[in-house]
Amino acid sequence: MTKGASLLKAAWLIAFVTIISKFAGFLRDIIIAYYYGAGLASDAYFYAYQIPSLAIILMGGVGGPFHSATVSVFAKLINDEDKIPSEKAKKLFNTFVTFSFLLFSFLAVLVFVFSGQIMEFIIHSSNQELVYYAARHLRIMTPIIVIGGIIGIYYGILITYRCFLLPNISPSVLSLCVIAVLLFTQTKGDNSGVYLAAATVIGALCQFLLQVPAIKKLGFKLKPNLSIKNNPEFKNLLELVFPAALSSTIGQIYVYVDMFFASSLGMGAWTSIGYANRVFQFPVGILATAFLVPLFPIFSRLVGENKFDDVKYYFHKGIGLLNFAAIPIMFVIIMLAPDVVQIVFQRGKFDENAAYMVSQALIFLSFAIVPYVFRDSITRIFYSFNDSKTPFLVASSSIILKFILNAIFINKLGIAAITLSTSLVTLFNGAILGMLIRKKIKLGYKRYFANLLKMLFSAFCTFIIISYIHNIWKSDDWMLHLIITTVIFILYILVYILFSILFKVEYTSELIGRIFKYVQNKF
Repeated sequence: MTKGASLLKAAWLIAFVTIISKFAGFLRDIIIAYYYGAGLASDAYFYAYQIPSLAIILMGGVGGPFHSATVSVFAKLINDEDKIPSEKAKKLFNTFVTFSFLLFSFLAVLVFVFSGQIMEFIIHSSNQELVYYAARHLRIMTPIIVIGGIIGIYYGILITYRCFLLPNISPSVLSLCVIAVLLFTQTKGDNSGVYLAAATVIGALCQFLLQVPAIKKLGFKLKPNLSIKNNPEFKNLLELVFPAALSSTIGQIYVYVDMFFASSLGMGAWTSIGYANRVFQFPVGILATAFLVPLFPIFSRLVGENKFDDVKYYFHKGIGLLNFAAIPIMFVIIMLAPDVVQIVFQRGKFDENAAYMVSQALIFLSFAIVPYVFRDSITRIFYSFNDSKTPFLVASSSIILKFILNAIFINKLGIAAITLSTSLVTLFNGAILGMLIRKKIKLGYKRYFANLLKMLFSAFCTFIIISYIHNIWKSDDWMLHLIITTVIFILYILVYILFSILFKVEYTSELIGRIFKYVQNKF
C-alpha cells in the first residue's frame, strides 16, 4: 500500500469506531438533557465531573499524556507490531502501571476528603445548594481518578500495536452505562443527580475492564513492581508525562476560569456550555481522532529514524485532509446550530431558553475548528521529539489571556463570550506552537496556507448559496425540520466539493477517487 492509502485506511477505521463511540456519548447527553434539563442537578454534575474527566479523558484518554507518553516510548521499543514484547518492555509496562495506580490513588483520596472545599473554590456563586450537590457528586466519582492514568497506558500499548478499534470504541461503554442507569432509575426520581454520578463510575470501570483481555493477549500481564532506579525508559516516560500532564492541567485551568465566569451568568449556563462543547466535539473529535491517532506512532518512529522528510509528508497529508473536512463543518455549525440544538435537545426539561444558550455558545466555539486541528497536529510532532515541555509552556502562557478575554466579552456577549475566548486562545496556542516547531523541523507552511485559503473560500462561497436556501425553507414540524436540516447539510457538502474541484483544492480528487473506488468494489 502507498503511504497515503495506508493512512486513509487507518483513518477510515478509526473514524468509523469513533463515530459509534461519539454517537453513544451524544445519546447519553440527549437523555441527561431530557431528565435534568439545564438546572441545579445538571450544573452540579457537570461542575463536579470536571475533576474525574481530567483523569479519564484528558490524562488517560486517546491523545492524553499517559497514552501519548506510552506510544512515544514503546513505539521505539517495539519495531515489529507482531513481535511478542521483550522482558524489558513488560517490566516497563508494569512499573508504569504500578506508579500510576499509586499516584492517582493518592490524588483520589485528597479529592474525596476536600471535595467540599474544591467545589467551593471552583464555583463562583453564593448558591450553597449547588456547591453541596457538586461536592456530593465529586465524592461519588473519585474512583474514576484512579482509573484514568492506567487506562491511558493500556490505550497506548494497544495503539502502538496498531490495535485502533478497542481504544476508540470503549469510551462508548461509559455512555451506555449512564444511559442504562438513567432509564432504569428515573421512574424512582432523582432530583439530586446522584444516580447520574454513580452511573458514570460504573461506566468508567467497565471501560477499563474491556481493555484487560486485549492487553493480556499481546503478552502484557500485570505484575506490580516499582523498578524505577537506573531505568532510563521509565525516566523518559516521566519526562514526557509530567510536562504533558501539567499541560492538560493547564487546559483544565482554562475550564475552571470558564466555570468562574459561567457561574455569574445564572443557573444552567455551565450546563449549556458543556452541551455546546460536546456537540462541537462530535464531528471535530471524530476527525481529529481518526487522523491523529494513526499519525502519532508514525511520527514517533520516523523521528526516531531521523526521516524528517517523511514526517513533513505525513504532517501535510494529515492536516490537509483534516482541514478539508473540518472547514465545511465550521460553516455548517454557524448556519445550523439553532436547528441542530432544537432537534436534538429541546424536549422534556430542556426548554427553549436552554436551547438558545447552547446554540449561542456553539456558534462562537465553531471558530476554534481550524486552530484546534493545527494545534493538536503540531503538538503530536513535539511529543514525537520527546518534547512535551514546549506545549506546556505555551498553554501556561495563555491562562491570563483566557481570563482577560472572558472579562472583556462577558458583559456584551454573555455565555457566548466564554466560547469565543476559547476559540481565540486556541488560535494563539496554535500560532505559537507553529512558530516554535521550526527549531526542530521545517514543515513548509506555504503549502499549508495555500490550501487553507482555497478551502475557506470554497466553504464561504457555499455558505452564501446554501444560507439563502436555508432562510426560505423552514418548518415548525419536528420531523420536517429534521429532514430539511439534513438536506441542507447534504447540499452544503455537495456544493462545497464542487467549489473545491473548481478552485483545485488539494486532496479533493484523491478523496473522491477513493470513495468511488470503494463503492465500485462493494457493488
